[in-house]
This record gives sequence, C-alpha cells and structure tokens, in this order.
Amino acid sequence: MAKNIEHIRHSLAHLLGAAVLELYPGSKLAIGPAIEDGFYYDIDIKGTVSDADLKVIEEKMREILKTWKTFDGKEVSANEARKQFKGNPFKEEIITELEKNGEKITLYTSGDFTDLCRGGHVENIKDIEPKAFKLSRVAGAYWRGSEKNPQLTRIYGLAFTTKDELQKHLAFLEEVKKRDHRVLAQQLDLFSQHDVSPGAIFWHPKGMVLWKELERFIRAKNDYYGYGEVSTPVMVKKELYQTSGHWDHYHENGFWFDVDEETYVLKPMNCPEATLIYSNGLRSYRDLPIRLAEPTGRLHRNELKGTLGGLFRVRQFTQDDAHVFCRPDQIDEEVSSLLQYTKEVYDTFGLPISFRFATKPDKAMGDPALWEKAEAALEGVLKKLNIDYQLKAKDGAFYGPKIDIHAKDAIGREHQVATIQLDFQMPERFKLEYHDADGGIRRPVMIHRAIYGSFERFLGVLIEHYMGAFPLWLAPVQVAVITISEKHHPWAESVFDNLKRSGIRTELHNQNETLGKKIRNAEMQKIPYLFVIGDKEVEAQAVAVRKRGRGDMGSMQLEAILAELKEEVGNKK
Repeated sequence: MAKNIEHIRHSLAHLLGAAVLELYPGSKLAIGPAIEDGFYYDIDIKGTVSDADLKVIEEKMREILKTWKTFDGKEVSANEARKQFKGNPFKEEIITELEKNGEKITLYTSGDFTDLCRGGHVENIKDIEPKAFKLSRVAGAYWRGSEKNPQLTRIYGLAFTTKDELQKHLAFLEEVKKRDHRVLAQQLDLFSQHDVSPGAIFWHPKGMVLWKELERFIRAKNDYYGYGEVSTPVMVKKELYQTSGHWDHYHENGFWFDVDEETYVLKPMNCPEATLIYSNGLRSYRDLPIRLAEPTGRLHRNELKGTLGGLFRVRQFTQDDAHVFCRPDQIDEEVSSLLQYTKEVYDTFGLPISFRFATKPDKAMGDPALWEKAEAALEGVLKKLNIDYQLKAKDGAFYGPKIDIHAKDAIGREHQVATIQLDFQMPERFKLEYHDADGGIRRPVMIHRAIYGSFERFLGVLIEHYMGAFPLWLAPVQVAVITISEKHHPWAESVFDNLKRSGIRTELHNQNETLGKKIRNAEMQKIPYLFVIGDKEVEAQAVAVRKRGRGDMGSMQLEAILAELKEEVGNKK
C-alpha cells in the first residue's frame, strides 16, 4: 500500500509537539497541521527557540519515534478533554468551539504523548522514515492569526516518504534561496524597505526602470485592446464602500481616518470608483462595451505585520486594474478577449499559465439567481474555448465568480497572478444603467480584471523567474561600455553617447581598475551586453561584444550591433 504523505506529515506534527514538551517543560501546544511540503506546530514555548536549536529538537523527535508503536484514538466528552488539557488556553478554546458546534472531540495517544486531534495519522509507524524529515525554520505566529492574540513560536518541518525525496526538495530550496527577490534586489540595487513604512517599497532608480517598462508594456496592450485610461482618488468617503459592499467585507483590513467629522478611506480597490465614472453620463447599448483601465491605481490594505514579505505581501501596492462594462450578450467576447490578452502578456515573459474557476463563497453578496447566471456565463466561456481549468469551489470574490490565472516560473513554482471577475452585483448596488435598443433601461455587467495582479507581486515573480538576468528590453542597464585603459576613453565616451541617443540604457565603466574586475562587476550586475574597448576597437571604430550567456561575440561595428539591440528590444525576445 502506498504511503499517505499527508498522514505522515500530520503524524510528525505530533512527534514535534512531544519533543518540544520533553525539551521545554511547561510549554503549551496550540495547533500543528500538515502543510504542502511538511508540517508545523504553533507553541507557547517556555524559553526561547532559534534555528540553531532545531537540530536538537529533530534528534529528540527521532529518539521518541523509536518508542512509538501506533496512534490510538478515542472520542471523549468536552469535560474529559478539558481535564486532559487543563491550563492550556489554546486547547481549551478549541474544545469549547467543538462543544458549541456539536462536533465530536477526539484524543490521539502515542507513547506518553496525547493530543487533541481530528485524526489522519499513519497506520504503521514504520511509514515514517527517520531520515526523510527535517526541521527547517522558526517563525513567530499570532494565535488564530490575530495581532490581538498571544504571539506563539511556530516551528516548521519538511517531510517526505523517502530520504531521496527530502534531498531533492532541499536542493530545490537552495535554488529558491538563490532566487530570493529580496536578496537579488539588494545585489542589483532595485528597491529597499524601511521601518518607517512597513509593507511599502522604496524603489531605487534601477527598480523604477523595471516598473516603467512594465507600465509602458501594459499601457500599449490596453491601447491595442481598446481601453481608455482613467485615474481615481486615493482617498474617498466610506459611504462609497458601504454602497459597494466592501466596507462590510474589508474595513477591518483597511486604513481609514476621520476628517471634518466624516470617515475617509485609503482605497483598498479601484472598482467602486470606476462605477462613478461609468455613471457620470447617459449610456446607450451602442456605447457598450466601455473599457476603463487604471494601470497605476495605488491601493492600501492593512495586512498583518507578521505576514509582510518583500514584494509578495505589502500594505501599499499598485494594481494594473481595469473594468469593462458590457451588455450580457457581450460577455463571451469580452472574457475571450481578456483570456487572449493574458496569454499574450505571459508568453512575452516565458511564463506558462493555467486557469482556476472560482465559484460563490459562503460570505457572498447579492441575489443567488444573479450568481448562478454569472457562474454559468464565466464557465461557459472556458468550456467554449476548450480551456483546461481547475474548479476552486467557494473561492470567488464576494461579489462574483472569477477566473484566476497561475503562472509557472523557471523552477516550476506556481504563482497566482492575473484575475478575471464577472460581477452582476455591483451594477445593481450602484444602479448602473444603459438604454437598450427597445428604449428599456438595463443593467450592464461589470468585468473586473488585473493582468499583472499587482506591479509589486509581479515584479517579485519576474526577479525570481529570471534570477535578476532580465531580457534586454527590461534590463535596467542594457549595455556596459568598458575601457581597457585611459587612452581608450574618448572612443568609449563616443560609443556611450551614441547608445544613449539611440535610447539604449547604458553605463560607462572607465574606472581606474583592471579589465577583469570591470567585467566581473558588470557581470555581477547581470548586464546583458558588455562592449569592451581597447586598441583594436579604437583603430577600427568598433566594439568587442560580450553577450550574457553566450560570451565573446567578437568585434562589431557600432551601427551593426546597435541595429541588433534595437531589434531584440522591439521583439521583446
């Protein structure tokens, strides 16, 4: 029988809890689930634990594992469970919830260790390979994810069925570590973060080149696909979000403040503002679809401080947002066009995409009949285009179903990036209208879409995908002009000026350093092209070309290599 990896990981969470209680008496266990590549346990530890202590805890786990035979479960009353975990407020809270909801309460025991648990363990302890797990790191975590609750110590572990699988995963993690966008950003001088503004990014000049190129690219795509660009205020009265329904769903994660006895909000999304632009004039069925893009809409959401991380989780971000207002009979064409738009963008970056269809969540807003209509319309487009997709039940936005697009990077990781959302609810709440051919008043359908998702997150994905070695059109510095000695400076400066006039981003490396050091420095900055200038190049009025990934390409006339550069930039190879 094949080993159940989830049961192995769940069982190891118990083993971790047992080891910590032995090594740190008086500690209180909270929760310890299995996760994608292993497990963790949140613990109120008596003392302090750092990454340096993990080896000792890991060895204790292996020592205890030798004494365990099986997992024995039994159903108990709430009072029996409370006696078992007396003095542990985390387990007591869970027990009270289970009792209130009428759910059964079960305890599982292995050796001398007993835990509150729903079950799902290995049937045979021998299924746990002692060398196929490893404790990986220590982090802080608030109980139940709320900053109002106690902060616990979270110990993570990796777990697989065999030692070889673990070793392969550790090698993969080393590759991930090399690609960490925060480390690469420091090396390449792209951005920084500072305590004065947690969750916000300080973009440096080279990082802003990436940003502006992405902005230019998406604007050109918007123009091609018929979008008009708009801009809306970053601060609005809360009444707008009460009408849209966002206040009820998001205000706890927002930033708001009182001005002149009224509450204002730093906008967490652009869609309510887009409805005001739509409703600013009379609309006819002939006017639709109306496509409004706000590619630089600055948004703010109050993410928990402990969850913030580089570009992937921020409080201030910019969404390449757009909203399409269309007739119901235009849904197929508009969603199909958006799927094509998305594919073209991700093909440019060499990021294969896949699709998820997300349906009505439990905390949905609006008429169930409109939800059924929206889900049928969106799923119908996917089926009509023969697009393979996964179903994400109950994972839609609170106002409508959506298609989430996932991109696979160079090392096989999937990132949720773009989204296309179909919304019948907001037009209803804002009383949006258009005059139909028969003179009747109709409600438009609203399609929300973001292609990058957010500039910050997408740039984080790109930095790691390319490992900082950006294609020529994106690279902050496209060419480094490098001199061998001082006598070569005049021709190098002429080349440098010519490149700049031609729109090529370039640096002149004419410092009083060895040629080897100048080349190494430029290669460390992952600059796509190096033009080396020595005696031969001055005499021939040429440049010696070195291309990243290909090495020495020989001497070339400046006009010839410049034509190649322009073609490569234009084609976005």
